[in-house]
Formats: sequence, C-alpha cells, structure tokens
Amino acid sequence: MENKLLQGIKSSDVELLDQMLHDDLLFITPNGQVVTKEMDLASHKAGEMEVEHLLATFEDVKIIGDNAIVVVVYDTKGKMLGNPIQGQFRYIRVWKMFTDGLKVIGGSCFQV
Repeated sequence: MENKLLQGIKSSDVELLDQMLHDDLLFITPNGQVVTKEMDLASHKAGEMEVEHLLATFEDVKIIGDNAIVVVVYDTKGKMLGNPIQGQFRYIRVWKMFTDGLKVIGGSCFQV
C-alpha cells in the first residue's frame, strides 16, 4: 500500500490519493504544520507539489490489530509551493483497515 501511495504522490493522482487517505487524516509536516486530507488533495490539484525524484527505503512495519505503522525514508527532490525540497525525510504513517480497504489515518515526517 505504501508503494501504491508513493505512485499516487509522484503522479499527483488525486483520485487514488482520495481513496487511500482517510477523511479525518492528520499529518504533521517537517515545519510543524498540521495538514488535513482536504489540504493535501488541494495542493495536488493546484499543482503545488512537483516531484522530480522520490525513492523509498522501508525501515519498519508493525501490524497491530487492524492498524499498520510504517516507517519509511524517502530520498526526495522536488518543489512545494515553488520552494525547492531536497534531502532525506523519515516518515511515520498509521494505516487502518476499513470495510473499503486500508487508509492512512495519521502521520508525520522530518528531515534526517
């Protein structure tokens, strides 16, 4: 699912991201901003995120009941709101199983 999400992020596939992100998603960015699903989808729709390079290295996956916690490091290069972004970022994502499949319910990332 993380690889599928990665493809959606790379291509700004708003339809796919809409399916994979829970409506009540909360995500904390490296600068401390809390991002909702609506905000994330809006940035992809507006073309505010340009991904030139995004390579994942999975560090850990823990399954706890109907939840999964994933730790992954992304080697990243691109632009967000016209500002260059480059480097390695460690993400933690929390996935939860719903009747219509796994969805991201929360997460955070920081530059390493």
